[in-house]
Amino acid sequence: MNDNERFKIISDDFADIVIEYNNNMSYFERFGEYSYNLINDKYAIIHIPAEALDENAIRNFGYFAIPKCYGLLTYLKEQVEREYTVRSFPEYNLTGSGVLVGIIDTGIVYTNPIFINADNTSKVKAIWDQTIDSGRYPEGMFYGTEYSQEEISHALASETPLQIVPSTDTIGQGTAMAGIAAGYQSEDNGFSGVAVGAELVVVKLKQAKNNIMDFYGIPQDTYCYQMNDIMMGIQYLMNLSRRLNRPIVICVGLGSSQGSHKGEDIMSNYLTESATAAGIAIVVAAGNEGDTSHHYFGEIVPPEPYDLVELKVGPLDRYFSMELWGYLPNVVTVEIINPDGDSVAVLRPDFVGQRNYTIEYQEMIIYVDSYISETYSEEQLILFRFKNIPEGIWRFRTSGTYDLISQYHIWLPIRNFLTSETYFHYANPFTTISIPGNALNILTTTSYNPISRELSESAGRGFTASFVPKPDIAAPGEHILVPTIINTFIPLSGTSLASAFAGGISAGLLEWGILQGNMPGMNSISIRYFLTNSAVRSNEHLYPNPGWGYGLIE
Repeated sequence: MNDNERFKIISDDFADIVIEYNNNMSYFERFGEYSYNLINDKYAIIHIPAEALDENAIRNFGYFAIPKCYGLLTYLKEQVEREYTVRSFPEYNLTGSGVLVGIIDTGIVYTNPIFINADNTSKVKAIWDQTIDSGRYPEGMFYGTEYSQEEISHALASETPLQIVPSTDTIGQGTAMAGIAAGYQSEDNGFSGVAVGAELVVVKLKQAKNNIMDFYGIPQDTYCYQMNDIMMGIQYLMNLSRRLNRPIVICVGLGSSQGSHKGEDIMSNYLTESATAAGIAIVVAAGNEGDTSHHYFGEIVPPEPYDLVELKVGPLDRYFSMELWGYLPNVVTVEIINPDGDSVAVLRPDFVGQRNYTIEYQEMIIYVDSYISETYSEEQLILFRFKNIPEGIWRFRTSGTYDLISQYHIWLPIRNFLTSETYFHYANPFTTISIPGNALNILTTTSYNPISRELSESAGRGFTASFVPKPDIAAPGEHILVPTIINTFIPLSGTSLASAFAGGISAGLLEWGILQGNMPGMNSISIRYFLTNSAVRSNEHLYPNPGWGYGLIE
């Protein structure tokens, strides 16, 4: 990548794919003249012409290479009887002092008083705003604009700060997470962040490209973020941490339902590997898919010949994708039946490896990509991409392998990308942790109501599709008083807020472990151990628990 080619990173005339090159630069020769940008010495992004992202893209580049799309994990509940106020932990004398807290999200309203030091300088160490194009990008990133703490503090001294540092948060989730994790106390509102002594580093993600949103059938007016931009944001935070020689907590409050839910995909592997480094704590949200009816678990037990999946499609959801993942060695055959009861197509697996089909029915098109063994998960995958699907109850008759028990999962997109009128009948609330929450080594945080001490209904449930216990921990995430983009405070809910709470506690642990010399090699794995080992557990549950993980923190 160079300055003459970097326009491709943000241009909708080019699509992105993510590859694993393993520090082998000759690997890029197979992509000819396509431009590429390195994430680290293992992963890279290839920028291909947008027209290459067509019905054959997965066959040509692989399912794993097409960036997955992530959405926000915060929401406003209609009825809030009482809100919960986050507090710091002075009794432990740990404030996160000297630790960085990284937020990869929608940005930050840095002018909010809870992010301003007593001397009127900013507690935000740096901002990388991917949405502002300039030549002042972070080293090796080639897009966006980086603002230093000095520049932000200079802006705060001005009557028009946004004319000096024009980065802000127009959505709110990033500001809410930053406030919970490390915001100063607001006495008038009874608010305090958890790690008030930590400094913030913020990555404001750019919106996903239209071409990838069209590819998956995601509405254009939806807040949506690409996997590769998130990976670049994580890498930026780790690079900055090493350059400053300071430990960092990285909070990811975004989620996707695209993938095997085994923790075996490019994003999950990247996090699993990154979490082993000393001084790095990675905290991710478990997602809000527990009550959406967007997951179906099927089991075909001989002599029963088939299972029947019912999908209710709402009138506004004409374009979306759906993924079926089956457990090998059993393979699943799928017959698609329309709302009138007519058979539209039968998808029979073969052992070619990967096939793609285009099914046309009246005004509808279904693009189907079928794998006997997907590259990373080594499981059967059938990806459906519906274009102009009629509303009604669609049925999928699944049959298995002769006398073997066949099991499979089907996932719809996360709730942000569909209306509430599209869902499975007989849905299963388990195995609904949003990706990348199924990754190993990281701290996957689910949400509970700290007032009623009940698990949030929306919280994603475990375990992973490979039966690994997840989530790890439950943190306050319902009716949480948070800062807004207009410098007020309102109660919001969602596992992204729970991850910010756990991120603040992790900052205190890094202060104790690394900066105070008690555990110089502390990383995500050790923080996960400390928090799961010391979690509060109830006699009413067995642990690890698919809802609560290993217990709650408070």
